[in-house]
Amino acid sequence: MAREEIKVDWLENMAFKAEVNGHEILLDAADAVGGENRGPRPKPLMMVALAGCTGMDVISILKKMRVEVEGFAVRVVGDLTEEHPKHFEKMHVIYEFKGKDLPMDKLEKAINLSEERYCGVSVSYRKAMGITSEIRIVD
Repeated sequence: MAREEIKVDWLENMAFKAEVNGHEILLDAADAVGGENRGPRPKPLMMVALAGCTGMDVISILKKMRVEVEGFAVRVVGDLTEEHPKHFEKMHVIYEFKGKDLPMDKLEKAINLSEERYCGVSVSYRKAMGITSEIRIVD
């Protein structure tokens, strides 16, 4: 079984430094709760993890299908609960493609393969919350 490990060190106040794959990420809280807003909060990084994971899958799969896109972005909208501990009760993934004559069937297949078979973040999150998605073709 493969294992991943990260370490997060407290710096000061509400700031922490994470080392991930040899890269540093500074985490911090908003001023209103004792932070200095020097970095992102942890929960939005959950959305980054989902977008990055599925985005890399989709691009890789589309390249294998020989589908050329001019642009691609993944948006994630997360709904948090009102009560503590505040957590995501659902996330909605929006796949935005730019290009001419994009084959919708191949876009859908690439996304389905990512969401159901390859993206470990998506698989993990689906066990904890609802996840929906849509495709948009943008100019």
